[in-house]
Amino acid sequence: MLNDNRIRIITGHYGSGKTEFAVNYAIQLAKANKKTAIADLDIVNPYFRSREKEEFLNNLGIRVIGSSIKGLASDVPAVSGEILTPLQDNTFNAVLDVGGDPAGARALGRYYEYFTEGNYDMFFVINANRPETREVEKTIQYLKNIEIQSRAKVTGIINNTHLLKSTTVEDVMRGQKLCKEVSKNLNIPIIYISCIESVAKDLPNDLEGEIFPIKMYMREEWMS
Repeated sequence: MLNDNRIRIITGHYGSGKTEFAVNYAIQLAKANKKTAIADLDIVNPYFRSREKEEFLNNLGIRVIGSSIKGLASDVPAVSGEILTPLQDNTFNAVLDVGGDPAGARALGRYYEYFTEGNYDMFFVINANRPETREVEKTIQYLKNIEIQSRAKVTGIINNTHLLKSTTVEDVMRGQKLCKEVSKNLNIPIIYISCIESVAKDLPNDLEGEIFPIKMYMREEWMS
């Protein structure tokens, strides 16, 4: 994780779990004593936004950048100019949580000048249970559409196939099979296998990609 490029872009289909991964990723960076910022560029989906955990993340030393208008009750399709700080300041490790469809990815495209080779990674999160990423061809098309709209190239795939707290090893392995096919077709490596801690410990050790156990910070305890 610490060897990934300084700017990490997290994208994928709506409901893939990309925000949960992005938050967990930023927390791991902070725990490694890295100067970290997470920017919420998701101007499409009003639910499970990283800015909802701003106070919690701030207490961990993570800078949170969201809408240009403060207030959880306000869902404004605008990104704060503050996002330029971690993009321009090389002392930051930046995590960008991008909108979950090609239209949402357009918000990222305006910053393409900062995404030079060796300076960024764009990780495409795949949940094989989502309608647009259940089949190899549809997943590839979805990924390519996001690349076009964002004007950035995907550099890694994240298998985040899940059914929330009901996720099993079999679910993850089914997603891994799909991810391997996408990886083979596009010559893009599987970087992480993301799943809840109770499942991660039972996964085989020889899988392509680093096993990345996560906690469900974005869902309250009472949620399924």
